[in-house]
Amino acid sequence: MQINLKIWRQTSPDIEGVFEEYKVDNVLGDMSFFEMLDMLNNQLIKKEKEPISFDHDCREGICGTCGVVINGRAHGPLTGITTCQLHMRSFKDGDTLVVEPWRAKSFPVIKDLVVDRTAFDRIIESGGYVSVKTGGAPDANSIPVFKQNADEAFDSATCIGCGACVAACKNSSAMLFVGAKVNQFAQLPQGQIEHPKRVYSMIASMDSEGFGSCTNTGACEAECPKEISVDNIIKLNKEYLKYG
Repeated sequence: MQINLKIWRQTSPDIEGVFEEYKVDNVLGDMSFFEMLDMLNNQLIKKEKEPISFDHDCREGICGTCGVVINGRAHGPLTGITTCQLHMRSFKDGDTLVVEPWRAKSFPVIKDLVVDRTAFDRIIESGGYVSVKTGGAPDANSIPVFKQNADEAFDSATCIGCGACVAACKNSSAMLFVGAKVNQFAQLPQGQIEHPKRVYSMIASMDSEGFGSCTNTGACEAECPKEISVDNIIKLNKEYLKYG
């Protein structure tokens, strides 16, 4: 099938970007979205033109490196998957796809579809470390944890930090990301010592990075490829009111 693309091209953070149009023929339904972009880049390279830059690494929906907005939706039209897991059978022959990077002040564009997401790294760093000495794996596993808490901690820990929540939020809020990272430790006994400081420090870091406030629309949960619940935001707000 043939796919028409309108892709955001921006050579550097200081230069204004524009949309450029491309056509890709012989696209197979079993191709991933990024394999289709690889095909386009091969064509551009053969014509001695600059290939399109985009983030990717594992291409298995694990690393959180990928992420673009496709026709106005972070990671594309399907729910519960990352861009690298999106296949071209989700589109029809002749479809026009508008592809652009995450749009957020805190995620400045580096080049084309690549954005700087190191703000998330700084937020994580501000949360510090778990100082409890648990010994080896058998010793850590011997600490009893209620199943409900263990399940909730695991669900929060599935956040891969891709930034879709920020891209989907009209205020570019990172509350879902921060809430998930705080809650995964809050549910475990090993994370209790630094918990009050972690809550305050990570929210302060989030604010200093320029992320907006929560809009309460739930767009973050709807677009999250790991379907992280907004309950994490509710619990984060409660903890902040308690300790902040």
